[in-house]
Amino acid sequence: MTHKALIIDDEADIRELVAMSLDRIGFDTHTAANLEEARHLLDTYDFDVCLTDMRLPDGNGVEFVKYIQSVKPQMPVAVITAHGNMDTAIVAMKNGAFDFVSKPIDLTQLRQLVLQAVATGKLPSDSTSSSNDATFENNSVPLTSPLDSPTGDKQREEMHRHTESDSETSNSLESLSGRTIAGKQTGLEVGGESLIGQSEPMRELRKMIAKVARTNAPVWITGESGTGKELIARLIHRNSSRAEKPFIAVNCGAIPSELMESEMFGHRKGSFTGAHADHDGLFKRAEGGTLFLDEVAELPLSMQVKLLRVIQERSVRRVGDSDEMPVDVRILSASHKDLNAEVNLGKFRHDLYYRLNVICVKSPSLRERPTDIVLIARHVLNNIQKNEPLKTSVTLSPEAEEALTHYFFPGNVRELENILERAIALSDTSSIKLDDLNLTETDNYPSGNIHNIQPQSSTGINDEPLDERNRIEQVLNQTRWNRKAAAEILGLSYRQLRYRLQQYGIDEKHTGT
Repeated sequence: MTHKALIIDDEADIRELVAMSLDRIGFDTHTAANLEEARHLLDTYDFDVCLTDMRLPDGNGVEFVKYIQSVKPQMPVAVITAHGNMDTAIVAMKNGAFDFVSKPIDLTQLRQLVLQAVATGKLPSDSTSSSNDATFENNSVPLTSPLDSPTGDKQREEMHRHTESDSETSNSLESLSGRTIAGKQTGLEVGGESLIGQSEPMRELRKMIAKVARTNAPVWITGESGTGKELIARLIHRNSSRAEKPFIAVNCGAIPSELMESEMFGHRKGSFTGAHADHDGLFKRAEGGTLFLDEVAELPLSMQVKLLRVIQERSVRRVGDSDEMPVDVRILSASHKDLNAEVNLGKFRHDLYYRLNVICVKSPSLRERPTDIVLIARHVLNNIQKNEPLKTSVTLSPEAEEALTHYFFPGNVRELENILERAIALSDTSSIKLDDLNLTETDNYPSGNIHNIQPQSSTGINDEPLDERNRIEQVLNQTRWNRKAAAEILGLSYRQLRYRLQQYGIDEKHTGT
C-alpha cells in the first residue's frame, strides 16, 4: 500500500527536497505553498501524514495543526521549524503535533520521523474521545495506576532497568498488584489488567494514554511515591509506535554524580580511569524506543545542561569522543518532587523543565480515588495467594474494607500491599478483620483537613499543588516551627506532618529547628 504525504511550505526548494526524499521510500507526495492549497488537498485526498512549516503566507503552522486535529484527528502532523526554535516546536506539540523537524532538514531524521508518524496513525485510538480533546496544553488529566516501581541504592541494578520483549515486560510488572501488560490494547482497554479501578480518573487515564501514545512529545509524569509513575510510562511506550523498541527506565537519584555522564551518554575506551572498553550510554541503548527518567529532579545542574542540549539537538557525545551521534529516543520523565518549587529555588533549570513538560500527566494518590481502594485490595490479595498457593483463600471483612476506604495512605499502593501482607500474616482466620490491618485513628486525616484544599497553579508553567505546601509553611511560621503545635492546627498527626515536610523538602531549609 502506497502512503500519501502532504507537504506544506512556502519555499519551493524545501517542498521539492522533502517530496524527493519521501518519494524514494515509496510515498505518494502532494505539496502546497500555503494553507488554502493545503485545505483543498485535504478535501481531495486521504493523507497518512502531514508535514507543515510553521510560518506560511496565509497563517501559521500551529493553527493548521489545530485545524487538522478538528477535521482529521487520526492523521499525524509534524511541523518544520527554524533551527534552534525549540519553543515553537513545543507549542505545536502541546496543540497536538506528532513531532517536529528543524531546518536545515536532516533527511535521515525526516524519513524516520515520517515512518514513525505513519505507524502511529495506524494505532487504534480511543473512540470515546472527541476532537476537542486533541490538544494537551492546560489539559493535564489526572492519571491513576496501581504501583510505582521501587527505588533503592543498588548501583547498576537501580541505575537502569532495560525491557525489550513482551515476556520481560510481563515478568517485571507481574507482582503483587497484578501489573501485567498484555501487549497493545485499544480504546478503553488501554492498560488492561495493569490499571485497577472503575473511577472517573481511571476512565480518563485510558483515554489519556491513548492520546499521549500517538505523539512523540516528551511527557512529564508527576505524583507521590507509590502512585504508579513508571507503570504509566511503560503503558505509554507499549501503546505507541515505539512498542517494539527498547524501554529503558533509569533512577536518576541512584547514579553517582561522577558516573552520570558516562551512564547517560556512554564513553570511549581509555577516556578515563576504569574505562576498559567502549560503552554505549542509556540514550543509545534506548535507540528507537523510550527512555524513562525517574526522579529527574535529582539530576545535578551540570547534567541538566547536557540533557537539555541532547533534547534540543537530538544527538549525544560520548565521554572521550569529539563527534556527536544522532539519537532517536522519546523521553518520559517523572518525580515526586514539586518542580515548580525546585525551579524557584534554583535547583532545577526552567528551560529544561519547559522541554520535559510538553505534556503533563498527574498520577493521583490512592486517597484521591477511594472508590478504587477495595478493588485494588482484592486484586492484591488474589496475587499474594497466587504467589503463595499454600495459603487458604483470604478475604476482607466489611469493616476492614470500610477502614481501608477511609485510610490516608501516605505510601499509596505500595503501603496498601504492605498492610495486606502484614494482615495475612497476623490473621488467624480466612477473613481479614479490622484489627488485623493494624490501622490507628491518628493515621487518618479528620474531615475538613488541609488535604481537601483544591490545588491551584501558582506559576502558570504547571499545575503542581503548592497551596498545601504554603499552608504548612504558614502555620509552621506562626508556631515558630513547633511541629507538634503546627500538626494540631493543621489537623494532622505528628507523623503525617513529618511526611509532608519530607515530601515538600521543607525540612531541608529548617534542619536546625
